[in-house]
Amino acid sequence: MFINVNHQDIYYEKRGEGQPIILVHGNGETHEIFNLISSQLEKSYTVYVLDSRGHGQSSPVNQYHYVDMMEDIAAFIEALHLHGAYFFGFSDGGIIGLLLAIHHPELISVLMVAGPNTHPRGLRAHFYASLWLHQKLKPSPFIRLMLHEPHIAFHELNYISIPTLLLAGENDIARHSHFKRIASHIKNCTFQVLKGETHESYVVNSPKLYSLITDFLSKL
Repeated sequence: MFINVNHQDIYYEKRGEGQPIILVHGNGETHEIFNLISSQLEKSYTVYVLDSRGHGQSSPVNQYHYVDMMEDIAAFIEALHLHGAYFFGFSDGGIIGLLLAIHHPELISVLMVAGPNTHPRGLRAHFYASLWLHQKLKPSPFIRLMLHEPHIAFHELNYISIPTLLLAGENDIARHSHFKRIASHIKNCTFQVLKGETHESYVVNSPKLYSLITDFLSKL
């Protein structure tokens, strides 16, 4: 299905019945990374998976900015009357989730994010350097986004008061100290580092993600 928000045609799929939960993918990906978790969650929730602007089947764009993608999600929630939805975002989707909880706190009631960073310098040095090299050899608007955004000040995270789950892989692309600092600035945050996992290994169509999400939600 498509919905037009902020002059963008956003592709989304809806499955199941119950409390709405919105799943947002990472950089250069599509809603298909959530095929497995969607089929599991739809037994208890109304699951909304979508392609961010410029991704998948959604409208193409020339430039990518996290704030624009966040405002698309805000307008999506408003248009479909999903106030109080749960939100799960992976990587760029996690950045979008942090921005959403800061700027539109009334729209979601639970925030779950995996592997987000609040500034490009939060990334591990070797990964950040590899992005610059990639951009020099083969420029990409996706890589440009990661090199120059986001710019979320840590004090802005203090505005997030809803129950929050922050997940990170032991071998993630951002520094552990960065994740810890994010968690320390969110009032009601559960922070979990997953041993042996990379940035995406426990998320992208992984059977591990379901229990991570549902275990957290069961404790609310």
